Amino acid sequence: MGDAELEKSRARYGLLAVVISNLAIAGVAIFGVWRLGGDKSVIVGVLTAAFTAVSSMTTAYLGIKAVSNTAKSIALGDGAARQQQPPAPAAPPAQRTP
Repeated sequence: MGDAELEKSRARYGLLAVVISNLAIAGVAIFGVWRLGGDKSVIVGVLTAAFTAVSSMTTAYLGIKAVSNTAKSIALGDGAARQQQPPAPAAPPAQRTP
């Protein structure tokens, strides 16, 4: 298995794991709301916790993936093209005439 294929598999299965985890969290939250039978304050707490968990899981995956892609591009030498050019030296101040 080549390097590109390995990266595709990692990305595919990592995303699959995040999606399945998010669906599991949503399923548990729906089941919890259904079993609570109308207690509004507890339902709000369950839904808030579920939203936080889904957001955290997705953000962590995307952040790790972005850092991994950046590190890989730098390691392969693509980072040199992305570096900013050093700023041009500032012009000397104008001379005052007496």
